[in-house]
Amino acid sequence: MQYPFLGAINELGKREVKVKFVYLASILFSFAGMLFLDYKYQLAFFYNRRQTLLTLVCGLAVFLLWDILGIGLGIFFEGQSPYITDLMLAPHLPLEELFFLSFLCYFTLIVYRAVEKLCSRT
Repeated sequence: MQYPFLGAINELGKREVKVKFVYLASILFSFAGMLFLDYKYQLAFFYNRRQTLLTLVCGLAVFLLWDILGIGLGIFFEGQSPYITDLMLAPHLPLEELFFLSFLCYFTLIVYRAVEKLCSRT
C-alpha cells in the first residue's frame, strides 16, 4: 500500500533543512546593515570602539541575565520554528538569542547616537 502524502513529508523535511539558518542569517544581515550605517555616519563603533564595545557587553550581560532568570522562572522557553538552528547555549536558550540580543543593543545604541547627532545640529 502506498501513501502519496509521505512524498510531500519528505519534500517538506528537505525544505526545513534549507531554512534552518534563515533567522540567524536575517539577524546577521541586519547587523551588517547597522555596521554600514555606523561606518557611514561614525555613530558608535567607528566613532569610539572601546566605549561602544563596553556598552554592548554591559547591555548584552543585562539581557542574558534577564533571559536566564526568565528561563529559570519558567516564563521564557524554547520556541518551535523551522527557521532557527537547533544549537543551544543552555536549555531554552538558542544560539540566535545571543545574536538577537547583540543586535538589539547595537541597534539601540545606533538610534540613540543618530538622534543625539541630529539634535546637536539644531
